[in-house]
Amino acid sequence: MADTEKKWYVLRAISGKEAKVKEYIDAQLRLNTKLAERVFEVLLPMEKHASLRNGKRVIKEKLSLPGYVLVQANMTPDIASTLRFMPNVLGFLGGTSEPSPIRQADINRLLGNVEETEVNGMQDVPYSVGESVKVIEGPFAGFHGVIEEINTEKHKLKVMVMIFGRQNPLELSFMQVSKEE
Repeated sequence: MADTEKKWYVLRAISGKEAKVKEYIDAQLRLNTKLAERVFEVLLPMEKHASLRNGKRVIKEKLSLPGYVLVQANMTPDIASTLRFMPNVLGFLGGTSEPSPIRQADINRLLGNVEETEVNGMQDVPYSVGESVKVIEGPFAGFHGVIEEINTEKHKLKVMVMIFGRQNPLELSFMQVSKEE
């Protein structure tokens, strides 16, 4: 199997040791030229979280997938073996002897490059303007609101939610709300 394509693979790491795994792989890439020819990028998917500290808004980056490290590589059995037996690595996602790549669309979603979403994903919009919905995910989970606007390209809704006695617009994805029964 002389596969020359760059593909993304997911390494399972001991929780809390993801940065150490990335650091170790990066160090090995500088030392081992054979590895450096096959492994192109090592990523820890991060997401920004805003919080209030002492009245100031603080933005911290947090792992969006704790316990996992993304590796872009041209995988061969010896490269897979080298990666699998690095310190703090539990193996590849899927647990099989041969690592299987994940789809580029999934990587784009993880890294926030949503421009390349598949068109055949959600053609029909499950919501309509004026419909009552409940927020099921995110900081406003449990709140109820009414759909004001629907953006089908971005799969987003503008929902008016009553917070502290005032109507507030929230931009939410289709997945963050559910229809009211």
